[in-house]
Amino acid sequence: MGWPFLGETLGFLKSHTSNSLGSFLQEHCSRYGKVFKSHLFGSPTIVSCDFELNLLILQNEGKLFPVDYPNVMHKILGKFSLLIVKGGLHRKLRSTVVSFVSATKYESNFLHCVEMLALSRINSWDRTSKQVAFYKEAKMFTINVMMKHLLNINPDEPLASKILENFENYVKGFVSLPLNIPGTAFYKALKARIRLSSIIKGIILERRKGNDVGPVEGGDLLNLILSKKNLSDEEMVSIVLDLLFGGYETTAKLLSMIVYFLSGASNALESLKEEHQDIRKRKKEGELLNWEDYKQMEFTQNVINEGMRCGNVVKFVHRKAVQDVKFKDFVIPAGWKVLPVLSSGHLDPTHFENPMEFNPFRWNVFCLYLQDNSTSKKALPFGGGPRLCPGADLAKVEIAFFLHHLVLNYRWKIRPNDPPLAFPYVEFTGGLLLDLEPTGITFGEHP
Repeated sequence: MGWPFLGETLGFLKSHTSNSLGSFLQEHCSRYGKVFKSHLFGSPTIVSCDFELNLLILQNEGKLFPVDYPNVMHKILGKFSLLIVKGGLHRKLRSTVVSFVSATKYESNFLHCVEMLALSRINSWDRTSKQVAFYKEAKMFTINVMMKHLLNINPDEPLASKILENFENYVKGFVSLPLNIPGTAFYKALKARIRLSSIIKGIILERRKGNDVGPVEGGDLLNLILSKKNLSDEEMVSIVLDLLFGGYETTAKLLSMIVYFLSGASNALESLKEEHQDIRKRKKEGELLNWEDYKQMEFTQNVINEGMRCGNVVKFVHRKAVQDVKFKDFVIPAGWKVLPVLSSGHLDPTHFENPMEFNPFRWNVFCLYLQDNSTSKKALPFGGGPRLCPGADLAKVEIAFFLHHLVLNYRWKIRPNDPPLAFPYVEFTGGLLLDLEPTGITFGEHP
């Protein structure tokens, strides 16, 4: 069980490449099996690398295994965050997000906004420098999309840079020690959340003054939640911050990891490029992408699926057993923390052949048909059960549209020694520097 209080937490959190389990889990699974006990985050803990048990935990979140995130996250996220709230309150807040995502993902306004912001970032690159810190570029793209989509704020507005500055400090607090002392990451995160909340409340006040609170076609998220009479201002702020965080941080990480993995998979990159060349050839000069084009991006979806499987943006989630639970030959004691390791199923050779290899072709319909183990159901990149990520479809659209223009405009090479590392949250410590070379392919000018 490790040291007093700390237990084995430091070993569990030790950094490793995101397409591996890391030495801690590999050694413990080898010694004790896929389900073992430890002492993590100050609590006696059951760690599960068993796919069946992980499914059981996720599907019974509201009954046997409620969320149990550390106090540091409660203080930073606030008491109304979707990650933390339970029961009826979680269902109420989540339904607002789901209804917005369902209503907007097909809309031409949203699709055109995503494409224009992708083009804006790509066209801003200095073609003479031939080098880009891609992780930063991906984050700029995704935060711009979310600010426009959620709050109708354009990238060049002063408020946009203010939100971005505070959001960087807010995000860094999630993996910090809970030391509320000036200068620490935790202290800065708490202050950043207060400032972000104040900004969003100010926008809410302005919308109410202008009586602009109806859910109109092409409207932003704030218009929708202002039209809901059952949400408090604090709940509205939490919904906006949760979506900003999910749409900014996790989507940028996934896009960056896909670009990283594609650099070492020439066959996959060539197939991806051919798919997008075919789509562009069918478009008129300067015509933007639409939903029908997105549905034609079948191999792109395979690339995204494989990027999620190999990248493991979310390695594990925090749960707690509220009663004794029997699973196979084990009894999970009531009151113990439970950590289902989602990445374990993605990297299990009994589920995926050569699991360390980035191979988007494994997601082809024919390949899935030949496999008896239902490969597509063995991946849990967006979680599962009642807490399945509600913004997953929006993230896929953003990534697909950015990749469309990236592969048509550039070839790239990765600078060495900068793999995606789990800390436990995935990071590119070197910024994912790309050496770029224009393709020279043109399919008409875009507005």
